[in-house]
Amino acid sequence: MIITKTPFRMSFFGGGTDYPEFYQDYGGAVLSTTFDKYCYVTVRHLPRFFDYRNSVIYSRIERVPSVDEIQHPAVREAMKYLKMQELHITYDADLPARSGLGTSSSFAVGMLNAFHALKGQYVGKQKLAEEAIYLERTLCNEAGGVQDQIAAAYGGFNRIDFDASGFYVRPLILSNLRKQILQENLMLFFTGFARYSSEIAKEQRKAVPASVKQLGELKGLVDEAERILVSRNVPLAEFGKLLDYTWKLKRSVTSSISNPDIDAIYGKAVEAGALGGKLLGAGGGGFFVFYVEKELQNSVRKALKGLTYVPFRFENEGSQILYYNPEDYDI
Repeated sequence: MIITKTPFRMSFFGGGTDYPEFYQDYGGAVLSTTFDKYCYVTVRHLPRFFDYRNSVIYSRIERVPSVDEIQHPAVREAMKYLKMQELHITYDADLPARSGLGTSSSFAVGMLNAFHALKGQYVGKQKLAEEAIYLERTLCNEAGGVQDQIAAAYGGFNRIDFDASGFYVRPLILSNLRKQILQENLMLFFTGFARYSSEIAKEQRKAVPASVKQLGELKGLVDEAERILVSRNVPLAEFGKLLDYTWKLKRSVTSSISNPDIDAIYGKAVEAGALGGKLLGAGGGGFFVFYVEKELQNSVRKALKGLTYVPFRFENEGSQILYYNPEDYDI
């Protein structure tokens, strides 16, 4: 039996520039972190006592005789890709899916990590990220960018750059105190409604040719955000103000990113004292992150009392093997 633990990610700047339609021509960059909310994937071989040969448990329960009959596309394609069979797979998570935290990519990374471990193979972070991108974007033909898989595999607070030749991960070097203050000034709220990011991503990918200028500016904000974070003399409040700017800029890419309900939430938070914030992920719903100085956080929580507040801490490990108990299995 193998159990993996894979973090969710929080993307601050550069979202949308990780679509191949953009970065292959212009280069892309994102600034993101993983945090201490995870998905857990358990994988073991299924004993041959049942009238089914594969069991997959997530929001549904699938028990089927062959891999080809598995309905979950990522599970089906990953099993075929790595030639896995007769498995019992379960998925659990700390936060809901379709919420802008890269949950599907964290699942893909954690599942692939578990499959390799079950085969007795060690897989490094780069290969794990590359295989998860290939699984979701090629084998499953799902629309979207490539930052989520990388963040989940590597973990930590990173700048990730993209171009036609690949991706490059560079951890941000912050003092412990500055990183702690940043963490304490960020507030995470669940809007209460989820969305299918692939549908929004399709619209954003179609909009790339007409949005090159905005996407180029979004990419440039990654440089500015990095400068703010690593400079000891620049107040971290500037990070919050830059979040406000990037959110307003990103909303201009397509109309599906925001809606009147989301705009109302944002307006209430800013009126109560948030310096800035953004909807995480592709947009349309899910989680908001806001930058709020500590003395105004109670005010923001009261203003958003209808939403679920989620305390969190940054994490640095990426996808991990929590439990490893190899087994002999006669294929």
